[in-house]
Amino acid sequence: MEETNENLALTTNPEGKTEAILAYITVIGLIIAFVMNNEKKYPFAKYHIKQSLGLVVLGLILVLISLIPIIGWIVYLLGLVLMVYMWVMGLIHAVNGRMESIPILGSRFEELFKNL
Repeated sequence: MEETNENLALTTNPEGKTEAILAYITVIGLIIAFVMNNEKKYPFAKYHIKQSLGLVVLGLILVLISLIPIIGWIVYLLGLVLMVYMWVMGLIHAVNGRMESIPILGSRFEELFKNL
């Protein structure tokens, strides 16, 4: 019984949790989390930094798509709604201490930034 309580503590309060949460708070927060984690190398924080970086790249792609009249605007708005949903889920995972990928594109972000 004692082991499960210890394991629960490790999953709910992993090392690097602050950096992981900070990564989801604006692009500046992502940069600060990246720099902070560069010194300490927490796997939990690194995982969430990659997920957040994927969201930033997705946001930039959506901005470029929004330059296309009408169809681009529609794709941008739908993409923005999905991106906000993925951002909220990623933030919730970081706050809860879970190392889960964000819905829809999280596994792609892991592949894309595996060498980071």
